[in-house]
Amino acid sequence: MDKNKAALERAIYYVEKGSDKVERSRPYVRFWLYAVAFLVFVMVVVGGITRMTDSGLSITEWKPIHGAIPPLSLAEWNEEFLKYQQIPEYERVNKGMTLDEFKTIFWWEWGHRQLGRFIGIAFFLPMLYFWLGKRIAPTLKPRLLILLALGGLQGVVGWWMVASGLVDRVDVSQYRLASHLTLASLILFALLWVGRGYRGNATFRECVSADRHIWSFGILVVCIFLQIFLGALVAGTHAGLIFNSWPLMDGSFIPERIYDTSPIALSMFEDHATIQFNHRMMAYLLAIIAGVSWLRLQRDAYATEMMLPANILGILILLQIIVGIATLLFSVPFALGLAHQAGAMLVLASGAILLRDLYDNAKKF
Repeated sequence: MDKNKAALERAIYYVEKGSDKVERSRPYVRFWLYAVAFLVFVMVVVGGITRMTDSGLSITEWKPIHGAIPPLSLAEWNEEFLKYQQIPEYERVNKGMTLDEFKTIFWWEWGHRQLGRFIGIAFFLPMLYFWLGKRIAPTLKPRLLILLALGGLQGVVGWWMVASGLVDRVDVSQYRLASHLTLASLILFALLWVGRGYRGNATFRECVSADRHIWSFGILVVCIFLQIFLGALVAGTHAGLIFNSWPLMDGSFIPERIYDTSPIALSMFEDHATIQFNHRMMAYLLAIIAGVSWLRLQRDAYATEMMLPANILGILILLQIIVGIATLLFSVPFALGLAHQAGAMLVLASGAILLRDLYDNAKKF
């Protein structure tokens, strides 16, 4: 009996010790997840620069490991340049480009891929440390594995996107570009969702009426994802370079030349006028849903602690709409186009944090 009692006491001791270690590590785990989320945000911005400088096809091979080493000699640079000269983009768009000009676009694409490798390391090594050190709660482990899988999938989708522009096209497929950006957005959202939810016993904003608002803000976040997808279609087809007027488009609010591709479903993905029109209409819908959701929250006396993140989200959406209109009116200048893409990620991040707070409160109350 004494041996059994001693064994039980040891088991209880190690469980309590492990639980204490998990609790003490929670702030560090959350900081790590937030830091990786920030790196993903930077990755999206660098990806936008890569796209807008037409650098994405400068590296014509996918070498996840060996590709981390750039050309180190003139011979190696000439070899990379020769590979680029074999694809349609060089023949039809950049024929006559000098080696120095090629180096400029090469470094942007290399930097984009290198940042992806760094994010993988920044996620995997700390995860290994926290996991092996028994510093994370068991419920977090499957979520981390899903995040790791999403990161690996993003690398594959990135190359799948690039490959679409190496044979018959001078740019990448808008379908694959939209998939790549939407998946990056999903990863950013998931990192913030998991990190925000890993608070344990820490205090957080309380809202006893959260269940009244979670559905409307949930719809808003879904619309943000859809708008990011539609924006990627605009970017992938250069649809923002036509009909550079607002609020009218081609002389009217609803132009005649939309949804005229056969079959009609392809218009949403192939027809430039339809693609821009859909992006505009989703912006209006998103603004309406955001406004209604904000008003419902503002009138709820039990939701006062939710107003700060709701105000931040509302301001970011308003700024994003203003930047989007300016980007259109000025025919997508580099700075505004990049600010618009970065702004979309900030809107999504703000929405993720607010929705997570509402979700946690809905479970609590």
